[in-house]
Amino acid sequence: MAVAFILKGYPRLSETFIAQEIRGLERRGLDIRIYSMRHPTDKARHPIHSEITAPVSYLPEYLHDDPLRVFRAWRKVRRLPGYGRAFWTFVEDLKRDRTRNRIRRFGQACVLAAELPDDVDRLHFHFLHTPASVVRYAALMTKLPWSGSAHAKDIWTSPEWELREKLIELDWVSTCTSYGADYLRKLAGRADKVSLDYHGLDLARFDDPDKTYSPADGSDPDHAVTLLSVGRAVPKKGYDDLMAALAKLPGDLNWKFIHIGGGTLSSDLKDWASTHGVADRITWMGAQPQEVVLEQLRQSDIFVLASKISGDGDRDGLPNVLMEAQSQGVTVAATQVSAIPELILDGETGLLCQPEDPEGLAEILQRLITDPELRKRLGRAGNARVRERFEAQSCLTGIAARFGLNSAKGQEKQDGKGVKVA
Repeated sequence: MAVAFILKGYPRLSETFIAQEIRGLERRGLDIRIYSMRHPTDKARHPIHSEITAPVSYLPEYLHDDPLRVFRAWRKVRRLPGYGRAFWTFVEDLKRDRTRNRIRRFGQACVLAAELPDDVDRLHFHFLHTPASVVRYAALMTKLPWSGSAHAKDIWTSPEWELREKLIELDWVSTCTSYGADYLRKLAGRADKVSLDYHGLDLARFDDPDKTYSPADGSDPDHAVTLLSVGRAVPKKGYDDLMAALAKLPGDLNWKFIHIGGGTLSSDLKDWASTHGVADRITWMGAQPQEVVLEQLRQSDIFVLASKISGDGDRDGLPNVLMEAQSQGVTVAATQVSAIPELILDGETGLLCQPEDPEGLAEILQRLITDPELRKRLGRAGNARVRERFEAQSCLTGIAARFGLNSAKGQEKQDGKGVKVA
């Protein structure tokens, strides 16, 4: 089977989980062709991007940038037997979503349908919002079957009418949290349309470090406890709450905080730190490749993520960085948002507090900073659970089966301990 994967952008540092899935499916024998709706903007790449062998094509990001290509594609696809249905589906969507973005997606779908090789058997999207719209229109034109993967923002910021219509038409959709799967199943009206497939972690890249835990308890200025967070500076990550929480820690407690990630609120994040009087304890590293993230994880004592639901409904699903931190034995402090409690068991494999609660977050951070034995116990328990329940190859088995792949073919590692798909 040859499958065209339509992505919003490729390659992207913040979407290593997609690259991991693509590479895993390639190893099992799937013939993948990548179509990206945007050109890359990240300066660095993850090593896994260099391992992916799928050819990459770029759709016109803006139609006016390549009008001749779009016009030629439209002239070709308007003769396809499914073009009429695709066009009128687009018109009905445009009536409810009168945006240039909607028009752009139809134009990109025309280019995709016109330029697809004849041997492509299926279209597959990652993200149920704009990539799925492009795939839907192109699938109607070409009459190819289509499927996809839903994650977080695409689920929670899309209107219900659009999600419902896509779920009716597509073959199947995989999503990475039970929290999201339950919501999509209700919209689909059919449980069999939606499957739960955790992303999992490639433990070959995150080997067990047999971590040495620091005895630091925040009392010695020469041995400050290291806090780390990895995430884009966007509203749903709750970094404003985290800055407020850090400011509420006792003044005589010795800690330092490192942030890795880009994002639209990067300058605001530094302003928040200054406003709350904690800027002198913080190191801002910006976006970094995976090897740098891994090095920092191994050197840190606590990983913290203050996720919340933003004003537009956007929220995390199950952030891979939490699994990455736990794979290195790092103790995690996080919030009870979305699917995070599916990974972090409060008091057993980490500590959780309510979102948008700086005081509650400060309380669990203080507990972890001052109690090295608690950090050690939770860190080891989190590491064991990730390695038992969230191994990538096992978690990929359900998706591979839906593509008709033999789970053993081409597979480099399979231990049979993954989370069962629903």
